[in-house]
Amino acid sequence: MSRDLSPLFNPKGVVIAGASTHPGKFGFVSLHNLLANGYEGNVYATNLEAENVLGVQTVGSLDEIPDGAADLVFVCTPGKVVPGLLRQAAAKGIKAAFITSAGFKEAGDDGAQAERELVALAEELGMVIAGPNGQGVISTPVNMCAQIVAPYPPAGSIGVVSQSGNLVSTFLNLSRASGVGVSRAISAGNAAMLDVSDYLEWFGTDDATSVALAYVEGLTDGRAFMDRVTSVAAQMPIVLVKGGASDEGSKAAASHTGSLATNDRVFDGAIRQAGAVRADGLEEAFDTAATFATQPLPKGPRVAVVTTVGGWGVLAADAISGSRLELADLPQDLFDDIAKLVPPRWSRNNPIDIAGGETRDTVPDILTIVASHPAIDAVLFLGIGIQSNQARLQREGGFYPDYGLERIVAYHERQDTRYAEAAAEASETSGKPVLIATEFAVADPNNPGPETVRATGKYCYPSASRAVAALAHTWDYAQRRQRRSN
Repeated sequence: MSRDLSPLFNPKGVVIAGASTHPGKFGFVSLHNLLANGYEGNVYATNLEAENVLGVQTVGSLDEIPDGAADLVFVCTPGKVVPGLLRQAAAKGIKAAFITSAGFKEAGDDGAQAERELVALAEELGMVIAGPNGQGVISTPVNMCAQIVAPYPPAGSIGVVSQSGNLVSTFLNLSRASGVGVSRAISAGNAAMLDVSDYLEWFGTDDATSVALAYVEGLTDGRAFMDRVTSVAAQMPIVLVKGGASDEGSKAAASHTGSLATNDRVFDGAIRQAGAVRADGLEEAFDTAATFATQPLPKGPRVAVVTTVGGWGVLAADAISGSRLELADLPQDLFDDIAKLVPPRWSRNNPIDIAGGETRDTVPDILTIVASHPAIDAVLFLGIGIQSNQARLQREGGFYPDYGLERIVAYHERQDTRYAEAAAEASETSGKPVLIATEFAVADPNNPGPETVRATGKYCYPSASRAVAALAHTWDYAQRRQRRSN
């Protein structure tokens, strides 16, 4: 059954139930995070003592909230009072509740019974409830950070849902570090009423979301989940990470959110048949979602590697050979065009190793002609940031700005900036993926190379192997879409 989750993700007003003056309590942190990140809707809060919290005059009960002024109640109270809060909220026209309270299904049989009763009550009241035992909800289109933890990500088009709250934070931290933004994010908690597939289905209707990123541990209705994933994957890419693949992980999942982990082989086959992408681990999942969000889909498997250093090209070729991608052969016309731009010592093959022979325009020109050639489906560029790394050492070496260092430092930094801009332009012009990988993405993210990659709205991969893995997933997805359209 499809549910309207607009009150959860696009509320006109939010009530923090159980606000606290103690900065270490959820009721303080959630109100702080909502206010601090610029939510512009109505903000209300309840507190038994009706105290002033962070400049918000709280009220003693939800009964004192104006009718129709809020769509979402964010619950930070003990579990035993939640049913009463839901009744009060429904009477005020509130249509959604996010419940952080624990002590439900994950706590045993009594908690599971209380959770079932909570769902029945919400159905009776015409409300949707997220959680319980959840961490929070984020919606960047309305500047909403209703969470009991950090962080708040940059705005973007990745929709995140997870059965683990802390893994939502992991994805949001990766978003902040990379600059590739998020549209919506939510922790499903115990998923009493709304499970991961409900959120995925809503993401599929959301204009702000172009790719879904999900972490799951177990499923209560595997067939219904796969049916929904199949439907959504026909509209947008879905990237999934599954916990509980091993016996030990399955036991941990049961104690974590009360989930019963499904058979991993069955899950893997069903996910692929549904048209979604299953990633091996969190980094690969985010790499892949970021690729979907920032690059066009490849129209084929043929990859050209452009590198300023041979070793990186060798490792990239190894990664490509172990994937569903292909290291493209260089047609004679493309070979001849490259040879006009580089010294005779270049590799004369793919990977296209410039062998340190680049001049001012070499890299931008090669990226342009390679990406535009019909025999190439995607480009991977390795070598950005090297010149700026030398520039950094010269800035810090005690001789700057004398001895001509000021001029050469500026030149080096301009070059890396131009490389990133040229890659983005080549992708835009050709309609093909042009990926950039460098360890400076994590080793020195302020290096002008990766910094400019982020500024162009692209993702800078920490290594060639991670770029190749993400690109291979996008090619698999593109193939499935092609087959469905034929």
